[in-house]
Amino acid sequence: MTTTWKDSGLRWYWVVVLVFIADQLSKQWVLSNFDLYESIQLLPVFNFTYVRNYGAAFSFLSDAGGWQRWLFTFVAVGFSVLLSVWLRQQPSKMWRLNLAYTLVIGGALGNLIDRLQHGYVVDFLHFYWNDSHFPAFNIADSAICVGAALIILDSFMTGKDDKKSDDLKE
Repeated sequence: MTTTWKDSGLRWYWVVVLVFIADQLSKQWVLSNFDLYESIQLLPVFNFTYVRNYGAAFSFLSDAGGWQRWLFTFVAVGFSVLLSVWLRQQPSKMWRLNLAYTLVIGGALGNLIDRLQHGYVVDFLHFYWNDSHFPAFNIADSAICVGAALIILDSFMTGKDDKKSDDLKE
C-alpha cells in the first residue's frame, strides 16, 4: 500500500514553512533596526539584544576558526533530511511527533540560512535575572527546543499509549 503525503507526517510540513518565515522575518527586522549589541529592555527580565552567534547552542565552538560553520551546515541539512524521511514514514495522525519534527526542521533551516548568508546566526531574545544572563537566542532556536521537548515527551507518552492498547486487547 502506497502512502501519500496527505496520509503521512509530511502533511505537517506547513509548520516548517511557518517557523522558517517567522524566524527569517524577525531576523531581518533585527538586522534592519538594530546595531550589533544594541539592546532594548522590554521587561525587567527580558531584552531585545542583537548578537551574533558563530557557534551552535550556547555559542558552542564559536571561536573555532570558521570550520564550525560548515559542520553546523552539514548537521542542519542532515537532520532536516533524516526527519523529513521519518515524517514520510509515519501517519499524519501522530500529531505530537509530526509537530516536533517539523519544528526542529523549521528551526534548523532558519539557522542554516543565517550561516550560509552571514557566516553566523542572528540572535536577539535575551533573558536574564539580576546578573545571571541566559545566552541570547532566536525563533529558530525556540522551535528546535520545543520540538526536542516534544520528542522526549512523545517517547514517554508512546509507551503509555502502547500499554493502554495492550490492556484493551486482553
